[in-house]
Amino acid sequence: MISSAMDPPPFDPLQPSIPISYPLKTLEELESRAYFKSFHYPFNKSSVPLKSSVLDNRPRILVCHDMQGGYVDDKWVQGGNNESAYAIWHWYLIDIFVYFSHNLVTLPPPCWTNTAHRHGVKVLGTFITEGSDGIETCNKLLATKESAQLYAERLAELAAVLGFDGWLMNIEVSLDAAQIPNLKEFVSHLTQIMHSSVPGSLVIWYDSVTITGELLYQNQLNEKNKPFFDICDGIFANYGWEEDYPKLSAAVAGDRKFDVYMGIDVFGRGTYGGGQWNTNTALDVCKKDDVSAVLFAPGWVYETKQPPDFQTAQNKWWSLVKKSWGVVKFYPNSLPFYSNFDQGRGYHISVEGVQVSNSPWNNISSQGFQPFLEYKDNPTPDSIQVLVDFKEESYSGGVNITFKGTLKDNNDFTARLFQGNLLLGELPLHLTYSVKSDVGSMLGLSLQFSSNLDERTLVLIAPWEANQLSNKFSKVIVPHMVNTQEMAPGWVIQESSIQMNGYTLTEIHAVCYRPKPEIRKLRLEHKSDESEVFYKSSIDLTTEEVINNKPPGVLLFCGSIPDDQTCGGSQHNINNDTSAQVSSEYFAVLGHITIKTSKENPVFPPSSSWLVEGQYIKLSSGSQGSKKLSVKITWKLKDGSKFQSSKYNIYVEKLAKTATGNSGGRVEDIQEYIGVAYVEAFYVYDLAIPSNITSLKFIVQVCGVDGACQKLDDSPYYQLDVEASHQVTIPICNYEEMASSRTGANPGRRLYINNT
Repeated sequence: MISSAMDPPPFDPLQPSIPISYPLKTLEELESRAYFKSFHYPFNKSSVPLKSSVLDNRPRILVCHDMQGGYVDDKWVQGGNNESAYAIWHWYLIDIFVYFSHNLVTLPPPCWTNTAHRHGVKVLGTFITEGSDGIETCNKLLATKESAQLYAERLAELAAVLGFDGWLMNIEVSLDAAQIPNLKEFVSHLTQIMHSSVPGSLVIWYDSVTITGELLYQNQLNEKNKPFFDICDGIFANYGWEEDYPKLSAAVAGDRKFDVYMGIDVFGRGTYGGGQWNTNTALDVCKKDDVSAVLFAPGWVYETKQPPDFQTAQNKWWSLVKKSWGVVKFYPNSLPFYSNFDQGRGYHISVEGVQVSNSPWNNISSQGFQPFLEYKDNPTPDSIQVLVDFKEESYSGGVNITFKGTLKDNNDFTARLFQGNLLLGELPLHLTYSVKSDVGSMLGLSLQFSSNLDERTLVLIAPWEANQLSNKFSKVIVPHMVNTQEMAPGWVIQESSIQMNGYTLTEIHAVCYRPKPEIRKLRLEHKSDESEVFYKSSIDLTTEEVINNKPPGVLLFCGSIPDDQTCGGSQHNINNDTSAQVSSEYFAVLGHITIKTSKENPVFPPSSSWLVEGQYIKLSSGSQGSKKLSVKITWKLKDGSKFQSSKYNIYVEKLAKTATGNSGGRVEDIQEYIGVAYVEAFYVYDLAIPSNITSLKFIVQVCGVDGACQKLDDSPYYQLDVEASHQVTIPICNYEEMASSRTGANPGRRLYINNT
């Protein structure tokens, strides 16, 4: 990770450096295709494809992200260390996301494309000409029909190769009337090429120059800009409109009224309703008149430091959007579905219950599916507060969902997590979730299903006894507790399955409740010690126990009984001792949710099937025999196939010479987490190497789309001997393949550098 405050050296895109996202500033850069020769180019490819390319036939929300000139914390492709970096996480309220800056060609940083695509949102870059430089650019761009076509093709190529979905076109200069035919050719050709190369892509025209060449904002769709609207996928109407303009624009658009996007400046600069905390005033008018809307610069909340803090103000502001417009994206809508609720920033990072970093960080690519949490302006102290918690330890990534407050016995509390649209087939659903909680605080999940006849079925998945809730649900399932040796103390993994063939999963809720006092006492007795290590059941439950018809006074223990007892095979009577007194304070955290059709984790390719290499190696000497290393590490499967991964965690082991003189002894047995990659490459920059270290082993941990990660000892790796005494730079390396001496071990790649 890299400090967002660090000023990089003079930028030469051909030279190895910390990977960044950056715009193109001249037509010469665009025409020459110089970007594809950049060291940074392969790091800037998005890795998450858009699952559905079809825009819904309804009024839509387009977000145009214009903040501080663009390329701020988000330019660091491998992440930064600003835990307070800007992010958007209300993706379920957005259809299209535009990354905007005042550079000629604004290429969206891949972090935005990755997380937007994960949530089903299209991403557009921006092409803009403005000022005197813009006039010169247009003179060259529109010199001939062929030049217009050439630059259109260059833009389409960039979008297709980098994996985003089209362009916002902003010609914000006056033109000669004679240039208009070639401008129309530019827009039309770009639209056609985009549609053929990226199905479902969009080219949207900004309401600026008119068909006569005047730079005159219309603030609506009319005869002066409709010729451009007719040859592309939509128009972004400038934000100076009046109340009847949306209705007038809809009339001009006819059956394409949803392709009219009425601009709303969140800063409130000349915008209808005043923007800011009144942005929903303009949204209400657009919704009433059945046209789409643009939220321009919603980073206003962040830039102006709205009180009391960014997290709260952001949630409050987007709650106004939701109130006006409603939810537009629904998930889960496909399987596997995995969310660790990560917002792409935080104070620490965990992998499967183990904290691997305690350093501040930001990386929007790391966002998980975002929960549909309800914003409450003034939560009462005697209720349960639900928040995305950055400080409490996470199970995966940098956050969890924390439930805390007051909950009395026999009461329960529910909070919506997701609104889905997942049609189920014959295969059963397997659901796994992680929880950490106080003894008297229980956390279950409620699943809502609907049938073709709109019949609603509610299923509760809840550990221990939840009889007081049974009458609210069609079915109650006791999950099986999964024991994981590597997991940090305190986390409990619950696993369950259900078959609902032909039903649609529409909602997932968290359910907070309390066990009966006598069960709290038993929970305490069945913990082995203060570290909260739980026993695994001696019976692996392959079918779930349904307890809504369970006899009174009988508790079904599932998964948390010592190994000499059975789970589900015997029943345990509960006496009436109610001496276990617990306060009404409630505290539980939810770490992740996984839903898939198989209980098993993915089968990861073995280490030996990967080709892992190092390039651009730079080793320099430091003080007292220490060194610094920079190297680009790449990996790919030898057979050319692609494994469906979500990300790659990168670790380093620093190895010292053993007593026999061989390099290979781990220093303090540490596998140090150094970052995450979303493409098959990672750049290590200025890694400090103590003087006693002779070899480095870089481990690439493959993580599946269901959140499971390969064991580190089974992961591919690249080993580098670093016994050089002075600086050496090797752009492209030759390798000697080394087979490990361990029986059954996977071969690695080792490069020797001995420059003494």
